[in-house]
Amino acid sequence: MNRKYNKILLKLSGEILAGGGHFGLDYDAIRGICEEIAEVAKEGIMVSMVVGGGNIIRGAQTKYIERAQADYMGMLGTVINALALQDALESLGQPTRVQSAIEMRQIAETVIRRRAIRHLEKGRIVIFAAGTGSPYFSTDTTAALRASEIGADCVIKATKVDGIYDKDPEKYPDAVKLPHITYMDALSMQLKVMDAAAFSLCQDNDIPIIVFDVLKKGNLRRLLIDGENIGSIVSR
Repeated sequence: MNRKYNKILLKLSGEILAGGGHFGLDYDAIRGICEEIAEVAKEGIMVSMVVGGGNIIRGAQTKYIERAQADYMGMLGTVINALALQDALESLGQPTRVQSAIEMRQIAETVIRRRAIRHLEKGRIVIFAAGTGSPYFSTDTTAALRASEIGADCVIKATKVDGIYDKDPEKYPDAVKLPHITYMDALSMQLKVMDAAAFSLCQDNDIPIIVFDVLKKGNLRRLLIDGENIGSIVSR
Protein backbone atom coordinates (compact mmCIF):
# COMPACT_ATOMS: atom_id res chain seq x y z
CA MET A 1 0.00 0.00 0.00
CA ASN A 2 1.36 3.41 -1.01
CA ARG A 3 0.87 5.48 2.13
CA LYS A 4 1.66 9.16 2.31
CA TYR A 5 3.50 8.88 5.64
CA ASN A 6 5.58 5.79 6.38
CA LYS A 7 7.90 7.19 9.06
CA ILE A 8 6.40 9.59 11.60
CA LEU A 9 7.42 11.54 14.68
CA LEU A 10 4.50 11.76 17.11
CA LYS A 11 4.70 14.61 19.61
CA LEU A 12 2.68 13.95 22.77
CA SER A 13 2.28 16.57 25.47
CA GLY A 14 2.59 15.56 29.10
CA GLU A 15 -0.93 16.92 29.72
CA ILE A 16 -2.38 14.26 27.40
CA LEU A 17 -0.93 11.58 29.70
CA ALA A 18 -2.61 13.19 32.71
CA GLY A 19 -6.03 12.37 31.26
CA GLY A 20 -8.70 14.59 32.79
CA GLY A 21 -6.35 15.86 35.47
CA HIS A 22 -3.60 18.46 35.35
CA PHE A 23 -0.88 16.52 37.12
CA GLY A 24 0.54 13.02 37.17
CA LEU A 25 -0.24 9.96 35.07
CA ASP A 26 -3.66 8.61 34.12
CA TYR A 27 -2.93 4.99 33.22
CA ASP A 28 -6.29 4.47 31.50
CA ALA A 29 -5.59 7.47 29.26
CA ILE A 30 -2.07 6.21 28.55
CA ARG A 31 -3.37 2.75 27.70
CA GLY A 32 -5.99 4.17 25.32
CA ILE A 33 -3.45 6.29 23.45
CA CYS A 34 -0.95 3.43 23.27
CA GLU A 35 -3.56 1.07 21.82
CA GLU A 36 -3.96 3.47 18.87
CA ILE A 37 -0.20 3.92 18.47
CA ALA A 38 0.45 0.16 18.58
CA GLU A 39 -2.27 -0.41 15.99
CA VAL A 40 -0.64 1.83 13.36
CA ALA A 41 2.82 0.44 14.19
CA LYS A 42 1.58 -3.10 13.55
CA GLU A 43 0.35 -1.89 10.14
CA GLY A 44 3.96 -1.12 9.19
CA ILE A 45 4.19 2.59 10.05
CA MET A 46 7.58 3.44 11.58
CA VAL A 47 6.69 5.36 14.74
CA SER A 48 8.98 7.50 16.85
CA MET A 49 7.78 9.72 19.66
CA VAL A 50 8.78 12.74 21.70
CA VAL A 51 6.89 13.27 24.94
CA GLY A 52 6.65 16.40 27.04
CA GLY A 53 6.77 16.65 30.82
CA GLY A 54 4.14 19.28 31.60
CA ASN A 55 2.12 16.84 33.72
CA ILE A 56 5.05 16.68 36.13
CA ILE A 57 6.88 20.02 35.90
CA ARG A 58 7.12 22.88 33.42
CA GLY A 59 10.59 24.38 33.38
CA ALA A 60 9.64 27.65 31.68
CA GLN A 61 6.78 28.34 34.11
CA THR A 62 8.52 27.58 37.39
CA LYS A 63 8.96 30.91 39.24
CA TYR A 64 11.03 29.84 42.20
CA ILE A 65 13.66 27.66 40.52
CA GLU A 66 16.42 28.95 38.26
CA ARG A 67 15.38 28.40 34.61
CA ALA A 68 18.14 26.02 33.53
CA GLN A 69 17.71 23.93 36.67
CA ALA A 70 13.93 23.80 36.16
CA ASP A 71 14.44 22.74 32.53
CA TYR A 72 16.63 19.84 33.62
CA MET A 73 13.92 18.81 36.09
CA GLY A 74 11.42 18.95 33.24
CA MET A 75 13.66 16.71 31.15
CA LEU A 76 13.62 14.12 33.92
CA GLY A 77 9.83 14.37 33.91
CA THR A 78 9.80 13.41 30.23
CA VAL A 79 11.81 10.29 31.08
CA ILE A 80 9.15 9.23 33.59
CA ASN A 81 6.50 9.72 30.89
CA ALA A 82 8.55 7.83 28.31
CA LEU A 83 8.92 4.84 30.64
CA ALA A 84 5.16 4.83 31.28
CA LEU A 85 4.49 4.83 27.53
CA GLN A 86 7.06 2.07 26.98
CA ASP A 87 5.44 -0.14 29.60
CA ALA A 88 1.95 0.38 28.14
CA LEU A 89 3.12 -0.30 24.58
CA GLU A 90 5.05 -3.43 25.49
CA SER A 91 2.07 -4.75 27.47
CA LEU A 92 0.25 -4.58 24.11
CA GLY A 93 2.99 -6.65 22.45
CA GLN A 94 4.68 -3.71 20.73
CA PRO A 95 8.52 -3.68 21.00
CA THR A 96 9.72 -0.28 22.19
CA ARG A 97 12.99 1.48 22.96
CA VAL A 98 13.51 4.61 25.04
CA GLN A 99 16.42 6.85 24.05
CA SER A 100 17.38 9.61 26.47
CA ALA A 101 19.34 12.77 25.67
CA ILE A 102 20.64 12.63 29.26
CA GLU A 103 22.64 9.47 29.88
CA MET A 104 20.97 7.01 32.26
CA ARG A 105 22.15 3.61 31.10
CA GLN A 106 20.18 1.55 33.61
CA ILE A 107 16.81 2.54 32.14
CA ALA A 108 17.32 3.97 28.64
CA GLU A 109 19.66 4.03 25.69
CA THR A 110 21.56 7.21 24.88
CA VAL A 111 20.19 9.00 21.82
CA ILE A 112 22.13 7.59 18.87
CA ARG A 113 20.70 8.53 15.49
CA ARG A 114 21.75 5.46 13.52
CA ARG A 115 20.61 3.09 16.27
CA ALA A 116 17.21 4.83 16.42
CA ILE A 117 16.78 4.43 12.67
CA ARG A 118 17.71 0.75 12.92
CA HIS A 119 15.13 0.21 15.69
CA LEU A 120 12.46 1.75 13.47
CA GLU A 121 13.45 -0.46 10.54
CA LYS A 122 13.02 -3.49 12.82
CA GLY A 123 9.48 -2.47 13.76
CA ARG A 124 10.25 -1.02 17.19
CA ILE A 125 8.76 2.23 18.42
CA VAL A 126 11.43 4.69 19.57
CA ILE A 127 10.53 7.14 22.35
CA PHE A 128 12.93 10.09 22.60
CA ALA A 129 13.13 11.40 26.18
CA ALA A 130 14.90 14.21 28.06
CA GLY A 131 14.35 16.79 25.33
CA THR A 132 17.50 17.92 23.54
CA GLY A 133 19.55 17.40 26.69
CA SER A 134 20.06 21.16 26.98
CA PRO A 135 17.98 23.79 28.80
CA TYR A 136 16.04 26.52 27.00
CA PHE A 137 14.80 24.16 24.26
CA SER A 138 11.19 22.98 24.28
CA THR A 139 10.04 19.45 23.53
CA ASP A 140 8.37 20.88 20.39
CA THR A 141 11.83 21.88 19.17
CA THR A 142 13.05 18.42 20.21
CA ALA A 143 10.33 16.85 18.05
CA ALA A 144 11.40 18.90 15.02
CA LEU A 145 15.06 18.05 15.67
CA ARG A 146 14.54 14.29 16.07
CA ALA A 147 12.23 14.20 13.03
CA SER A 148 14.97 15.86 10.99
CA GLU A 149 17.63 13.47 12.31
CA ILE A 150 15.73 10.28 11.46
CA GLY A 151 14.27 11.54 8.17
CA ALA A 152 10.62 11.44 9.28
CA ASP A 153 7.94 12.11 6.69
CA CYS A 154 6.02 14.35 9.10
CA VAL A 155 5.68 15.58 12.66
CA ILE A 156 2.27 14.79 14.15
CA LYS A 157 1.35 17.09 17.04
CA ALA A 158 -1.22 15.27 19.17
CA THR A 159 -3.49 17.74 20.95
CA LYS A 160 -6.92 18.07 22.57
CA VAL A 161 -8.32 20.14 19.67
CA ASP A 162 -9.10 19.06 16.11
CA GLY A 163 -6.62 21.32 14.33
CA ILE A 164 -5.19 24.83 14.11
CA TYR A 165 -7.42 27.86 14.63
CA ASP A 166 -6.79 31.56 14.03
CA LYS A 167 -7.32 32.07 17.79
CA ASP A 168 -7.96 29.95 20.86
CA PRO A 169 -11.25 28.06 20.18
CA GLU A 170 -11.75 27.48 23.91
CA LYS A 171 -11.84 31.24 24.53
CA TYR A 172 -13.36 32.53 21.29
CA PRO A 173 -16.51 30.87 19.86
CA ASP A 174 -15.91 32.60 16.49
CA ALA A 175 -12.46 31.01 16.05
CA VAL A 176 -11.94 29.75 12.48
CA LYS A 177 -10.25 26.43 11.74
CA LEU A 178 -7.33 26.57 9.29
CA PRO A 179 -7.03 23.24 7.40
CA HIS A 180 -3.73 24.32 5.83
CA ILE A 181 -1.25 27.10 6.52
CA THR A 182 2.34 27.70 5.51
CA TYR A 183 5.31 27.73 7.88
CA MET A 184 5.67 31.49 7.34
CA ASP A 185 1.99 32.07 8.17
CA ALA A 186 2.39 30.03 11.35
CA LEU A 187 5.40 32.13 12.36
CA SER A 188 3.85 35.49 11.44
CA MET A 189 0.57 34.67 13.23
CA GLN A 190 2.59 33.61 16.31
CA LEU A 191 0.47 30.51 16.71
CA LYS A 192 0.96 28.73 20.02
CA VAL A 193 0.67 25.26 18.49
CA MET A 194 4.47 24.93 18.42
CA ASP A 195 7.26 27.39 19.11
CA ALA A 196 9.07 29.39 16.44
CA ALA A 197 12.22 27.26 16.58
CA ALA A 198 10.20 24.10 15.85
CA PHE A 199 8.37 25.71 12.91
CA SER A 200 11.66 27.03 11.50
CA LEU A 201 13.44 23.69 11.81
CA CYS A 202 10.59 21.85 10.08
CA GLN A 203 10.56 24.49 7.33
CA ASP A 204 14.31 24.17 6.79
CA ASN A 205 13.97 20.40 6.39
CA ASP A 206 10.61 20.46 4.55
CA ILE A 207 8.84 18.34 7.19
CA PRO A 208 5.07 18.93 7.33
CA ILE A 209 3.43 19.35 10.75
CA ILE A 210 0.01 17.80 11.28
CA VAL A 211 -2.09 18.93 14.24
CA PHE A 212 -5.02 16.72 15.23
CA ASP A 213 -7.19 15.57 18.13
CA VAL A 214 -5.56 12.46 19.60
CA LEU A 215 -8.36 11.94 22.12
CA LYS A 216 -10.93 11.07 19.44
CA LYS A 217 -10.73 7.30 19.11
CA GLY A 218 -9.53 6.07 15.73
CA ASN A 219 -8.12 9.41 14.55
CA LEU A 220 -4.54 8.19 14.29
CA ARG A 221 -5.59 5.24 12.13
CA ARG A 222 -7.80 7.47 9.97
CA LEU A 223 -4.86 9.78 9.36
CA LEU A 224 -2.08 7.26 8.75
CA ILE A 225 -3.75 4.08 7.49
CA ASP A 226 -6.97 5.31 5.86
CA GLY A 227 -5.33 8.45 4.49
CA GLU A 228 -8.10 10.83 5.59
CA ASN A 229 -7.45 14.55 5.75
CA ILE A 230 -8.12 15.29 9.40
CA GLY A 231 -6.82 18.07 11.58
CA SER A 232 -4.65 20.84 10.09
CA ILE A 233 -1.35 20.75 8.24
CA VAL A 234 1.54 23.21 8.21
CA SER A 235 3.70 22.92 5.10
CA ARG A 236 5.08 24.99 2.21
